[in-house]
Amino acid sequence: MSMRTVRVCCGTGCLANGSRAVAESFEEKIAALHADSTVECEIKRTGCNGFCENGPLVTIVPDNISYYHVKPKDVEEIVEKTLINGETVDRLLYKNDKGERVRSQQDNPFYAPQMKIALRNIGRISPGSVEDYVESGGYEALKKAVNMTPDEIIHELEVSGLRGRGGAGFPTGTKWKTAASYDVFPKYVACNGDEGDPGAFMDRSILEGDPHSVLEGLAICALAVGAEEGFLYIRDEYSLAVQNIREAIRCAEEAGILGEHVLGTDRKLKLQVVRGGGAFVCGESTALMQSIEGRVGEPRAKYIRSVQKGLWDQPTVLNNVETLANVPYIILHGGEAFASVGTDNSKGTKVFALVGKVKRTGLVEVPMGATLRHLIYDIGGGIIGDRPFKAVQT
Repeated sequence: MSMRTVRVCCGTGCLANGSRAVAESFEEKIAALHADSTVECEIKRTGCNGFCENGPLVTIVPDNISYYHVKPKDVEEIVEKTLINGETVDRLLYKNDKGERVRSQQDNPFYAPQMKIALRNIGRISPGSVEDYVESGGYEALKKAVNMTPDEIIHELEVSGLRGRGGAGFPTGTKWKTAASYDVFPKYVACNGDEGDPGAFMDRSILEGDPHSVLEGLAICALAVGAEEGFLYIRDEYSLAVQNIREAIRCAEEAGILGEHVLGTDRKLKLQVVRGGGAFVCGESTALMQSIEGRVGEPRAKYIRSVQKGLWDQPTVLNNVETLANVPYIILHGGEAFASVGTDNSKGTKVFALVGKVKRTGLVEVPMGATLRHLIYDIGGGIIGDRPFKAVQT
């Protein structure tokens, strides 16, 4: 009996292009297939695959076939040709720069040059399923961390060279170490998901498509600094992100991973989602904390750092979504593995929202040190109509 998994992208971009109807059509057709003992299939509604303008995207494994611009009317043909007979529907394959149809994402010029760490699970798992996340290696880093001392956790972060992905680039290990050094309780951890930069949807895609990775990173942070309560501050417009994070917290608590006894230990971590105040300034750390406290989101003077006096004047560690998504990888594989990627001063990878007048737009993750030329021409395919390059905003 052959087992196939149909992954339908249900990130915001693909949903806007009608992927919910595609997923429902697959569920209907696959349910009818179960009477056939020679074919076994399951369907997963995943997060953003990154290649948003070509959605809805459908990937079939283990055949490693990716289809683009899939419509509900295409589903019956995909089921008949691919799921039953193992053939491809060539017209739905991506056409590369040479005009050739390519089967897999690995052969797609948009995906091929990328290296995914923060985006490692997105497009592969169902965001609401803790079982899916665990099956992909999720929460193994947290299991490792509960048997490490805070100093050992922080040491791995320092070795990794991870710097804040929210824009400031402050060394994450240094931030955690400073917060851990204060013998003042309670302490808090917080995730900054108030992504307000024009054209940016990096954090949104991670929150929507792999929420458990953010929760796991936040839980490891709490273990390192001695916090028992945390907040996820998410931009008000990100309704799907809020929905998926809340569901992930509920599932993780029901599974005994978070809550009163983190993975069965005497450590506890209560997480709460706070919807953004709708103001761009609330993405600034101190304004964000004011907003969580229920006050007007206004920045304060920075001579007192949040790691010393943050939420309710208690030691608080605030990290960006992408920063936290990297933490489980670092703990599981070691700081040196992460530090082997990137440049001397900037380790690891960076996620970019590649948008504008380029031929291929979407969500991109590349090693630190990648050039703008590489992003725009190798991954983005160059300027639309092969016009001259004029300007870029990063």
